[in-house]
Amino acid sequence: MLELPPMEISEKLQGILATLPAKPGCYIYRNSAGDVIYVGKAINLKNRVRSYFHADSSHDNKTRRLVREIADAEWIVVGSELEALILEMNLIKKHRPKYNVRLKDDKRYPYIKIHWNEPFPKVTVTRQMAEDGSRYFGPYTSAWAVYQTLDVLRKIFPYLTCDREITGQDKRACLYYDIKLCTAPCIGAATQAGYRQMISDLMDFLSGHSEGVVQRLETEMNKASEEMRFEKAAALRDQLKAIQSIIERQKIVFAADYKDSDVLAMARSDGEACVQIFFIRGGKLIGREYFILEGTEDAADTEVMEQFVKQFYTEAAAIPQQVMLPQEIEEAKIIGQWLRSKRGGEKVEFFVPKEGQPHELVQMAAENATETLTALRAQWQADTHKQEQALAELQSALNLPEPPNRIECYDISNTQGTAIIGAMVVFTQGVPDKKLYRKFNIESVIGAPDDFASMEEMLTRRFRRWNASQQTEANPGSKPDASFSFLPDLIIIDGGKGQLGRAVKVLENAGLSGKVPVVGLAKREEEIFFPHKSESLLLPRHSQGLYLVQRIRDEAHRYGITAHRAKRSKLGMASILDSIPGIGPTRRKALLKHFGSVDKIREASVEELAAVKGMNESAATSIKAHLE
Repeated sequence: MLELPPMEISEKLQGILATLPAKPGCYIYRNSAGDVIYVGKAINLKNRVRSYFHADSSHDNKTRRLVREIADAEWIVVGSELEALILEMNLIKKHRPKYNVRLKDDKRYPYIKIHWNEPFPKVTVTRQMAEDGSRYFGPYTSAWAVYQTLDVLRKIFPYLTCDREITGQDKRACLYYDIKLCTAPCIGAATQAGYRQMISDLMDFLSGHSEGVVQRLETEMNKASEEMRFEKAAALRDQLKAIQSIIERQKIVFAADYKDSDVLAMARSDGEACVQIFFIRGGKLIGREYFILEGTEDAADTEVMEQFVKQFYTEAAAIPQQVMLPQEIEEAKIIGQWLRSKRGGEKVEFFVPKEGQPHELVQMAAENATETLTALRAQWQADTHKQEQALAELQSALNLPEPPNRIECYDISNTQGTAIIGAMVVFTQGVPDKKLYRKFNIESVIGAPDDFASMEEMLTRRFRRWNASQQTEANPGSKPDASFSFLPDLIIIDGGKGQLGRAVKVLENAGLSGKVPVVGLAKREEEIFFPHKSESLLLPRHSQGLYLVQRIRDEAHRYGITAHRAKRSKLGMASILDSIPGIGPTRRKALLKHFGSVDKIREASVEELAAVKGMNESAATSIKAHLE
């Protein structure tokens, strides 16, 4: 066996390793900046964590890179291996450590939500599951595909989309009733029982169990025909035809009584992994989704699949009876125990088919995963090429020393001088870097709007933060804000010469004149203005450089407007309190923090109001008198 030199372990880590408990739990590794870089679980924390710091030739490259970055470690003791599994998944989801295998998209996936707890349930799309009595279906990878699905289903099951209180007593229905996209329970055209039955059919359909729906509709259609209610019979006939057309496109793979199953397979290429899932319900292939994972370098196929299973079924709205896999996974027993608890005590079987139709399905899923990953990589490469082309065009057109890999754009949003917001957006290598976006509440401009002064304040504060980050960089305990601690390769000011002039002034005062390129972008003709030059530049109409500049400017405007509206709404709420005698800024802030809204303050009793910090009975009585 190859002997390795002893590892150098810091005194801090040595102290941590000496106090590890021999109990089940999760461990968290951080780097020198304090970022979580890996989360793991163990039946015995003492043995597992110490194993990382042994000079062991069996460590793979990924583990060696991880260990070199570990500056701190902590652990959380739990009562069992199952608790450790659940905690590990939650920590990975929260921190997204770079050395863990994880689902690539950090946004939440969309679900179809049936508001079953309401008397007349609506159907919406959400990215958050909650224990609120609703029924959820998903997750799906594409919100667009979800809305397309609902567009089709609404023609078969015309569910409510309005916010009316349904009493059945309204005089008129809305347009959707006329175009057969709503059954109009608002005017009593559909009973509550009939409407809920339709939504129940919709849920059965989404679950892949449509046989009962078809049989019931056929019975109702025949009955309506026998009773000479031909219009109702014709409507049911059309509904049945629409359902049948969808069912016919669903491939029958097993007998109807076969276990509901998910079929998983994977393809890998250059550090990326794609897992394809086929959903088998009632013997039919009712849908499929793919998911991309990252952090898979040097990880074995079984580890990648195991991590996917844990993370996907954390998000999944429904757990099947059976999960078909291309190979065994090490933690199948404990994961099966966890999934059984999510299914309400019903067993979940992991199955690696070796022959027959199940084996062919796994192979088909693997082929789909390979094709999907190949297509996505081609798309990513094309997008990367466009971004590189755009940055190269900007470098050439603006005479920059290098491609502008970090571009910052600034915009001002206000309404008649109120709720003024400055917006800063950052694009890194041609794509939005939203975690670096920042908004500025403009404080120096009061009264009439002054975009020039607002821009000057925002940029002054931005580069003051940069200067402060340089002063504290040597302090190992400080964690610099990446939004401000790096200089941009290009600044775009959303405005003409006037605002550009203020930006140049700020850079001169910060000692950055000539070090940070800055241009102004006029809104009308999208002219680009340069400091101290009268002539402007027009980028070619169909160039990638122009498209990138437009995207950056539009994103700054969108971000600024969103922040401005939020602030304006908050100010509008607070202004009601400002008009009440005895309620100043301190009390107003305390009330809003405690109750959250003016409506909640209005509903509160005098005693509840007086109990808020800084309030008394006299002020509480004054509030009640003015808000009632």
